[in-house]
Amino acid sequence: MVDYREILRLTSLKYTQVEIAQSLHCSRNTIREVVSLATEKGISWPLDEELTNQKLQEILYPERFDKAQVYMEPDYSYIHNELAKKGVNLRLLHSEYIAKCEAAGRVSYHYTQFCDNYRVWAKKSKATMRIRHKPGDAMQVDWAGGTLPITDPVTGEIDPAYLFVSVLPCSCYAYAELCGDMKSNNWLMCHVHAYDYYGGVSRLLIPDNLKTGVTKNTRLDTILNRSYIELADHYGTAIVPTRVKAPKDKALAEGTVSYASTWILASLRNRTFFSLGEAKEAVAEKLELLNAYPFKKREGNRRDAYLNEEKEFMQPLPANPYEPSVWSEQTVPLDYTVNDGLNKYSVPYDLIGEKVSVRTTNNTVEVFFNGNRVAVHQRDHIRRRDPIMATAHMPENHRQYLTYTEDDFLSWARSIGTNTEKVVRSFLESGRAPEQGFKSCASLKKYADRYKEGRVEEACRQILSFSGEPSIRGIAALLRNPITERPSTEPHSSPNRRSRGITRGAGQFKNGGEA
Repeated sequence: MVDYREILRLTSLKYTQVEIAQSLHCSRNTIREVVSLATEKGISWPLDEELTNQKLQEILYPERFDKAQVYMEPDYSYIHNELAKKGVNLRLLHSEYIAKCEAAGRVSYHYTQFCDNYRVWAKKSKATMRIRHKPGDAMQVDWAGGTLPITDPVTGEIDPAYLFVSVLPCSCYAYAELCGDMKSNNWLMCHVHAYDYYGGVSRLLIPDNLKTGVTKNTRLDTILNRSYIELADHYGTAIVPTRVKAPKDKALAEGTVSYASTWILASLRNRTFFSLGEAKEAVAEKLELLNAYPFKKREGNRRDAYLNEEKEFMQPLPANPYEPSVWSEQTVPLDYTVNDGLNKYSVPYDLIGEKVSVRTTNNTVEVFFNGNRVAVHQRDHIRRRDPIMATAHMPENHRQYLTYTEDDFLSWARSIGTNTEKVVRSFLESGRAPEQGFKSCASLKKYADRYKEGRVEEACRQILSFSGEPSIRGIAALLRNPITERPSTEPHSSPNRRSRGITRGAGQFKNGGEA
């Protein structure tokens, strides 16, 4: 179609017909004819936006149109509502419009004119344009650049508080929350509070490339924080981070963040807050004023636009509340435990030296290996001296150690012999509690399995003859190198008597020291 509007615009700017023909790729005769007819009809530049090329053609060349073939006007209100639905676009609606025109025997607009007419209708009726942003389609999130100072009432020290902002691009409905830091837990819970505030969930979640949400984002791949993925799975949304150094991908969030910084942070700059809770209440009040502030270029405000045009398209909130979690990678040490920062928890002993993933929530500690959960514990918030162990995670010998009792050791010792019983009793009574001697008793039982019981009994007898406080090390030495002869009780062979080489006795000096 000839661009009648552009011909009239360039003519008003005093361009020659040759220049206009070269610019619009049409003949000078056509340009001369259009200018002449427009002059006859009293049409001159500037023109109303509603006066499209199609309507200009009807005015300038009425004889070309059969009265029975008037263009069928689309139902723009229907088009506007249908565009809100998932997967619906103007191309699809234009094809349906053509089918209706053919069924009615009417003339249809071409696609370009169809879109132009819809845009004119949307602007005239002050309706939200749904070509770029569909209702309920996305939620954009970011941290505001500025901070709000919190003053300690005792010390006078000032700590910064950070502002989280989210926005729904279609209605520009915003949510803001003040946090003491920008760590993972606050980042996740702000999303939860935002969804609760909206009363629904968007199809997409568009964050910036911050560390708490996105581990890596390159041209080839995107690696998200595991806790962030869990949040998206819980709410049934998909995370699509913006491209690095591409602020236009999240222009509305950036604009709303800037606007919120002015509306909320800047407006509170002259107030002094002595607690985070007090500052949060002030931010919540400013947020309500922001969402109720009238639009400049159309009727209503952010809240009205959300309630009237977007809320019904939001996905429902999940039935169960979201529980934030923290993931960490750990290598299992020799004591086959993992750490939650406060206490240690056991994992299967055969994972010693392996890398495992630890998921920590407020109530549980879960351990995963190669994607499979291998251990789960109830999380303890009181610091414990000993690790929290599960019997099933222990090797057999460690498992047996937990089943040992004082009576079991004494009963076993009696079955070996009197000396063994004395040694075991000594082990059990050597500390403040019998359990302190369990390790030595268990080692003695191992030696009884390796050596003959009679040999263990003899080793116990020998060590008791040497010392009143037997040790497992001494018994082990006697078992490895047994003493075959019983020690003599004569003074010269006493083991406690030290030899000093060749010395003269008292008899040598009986007769004046003569030899």
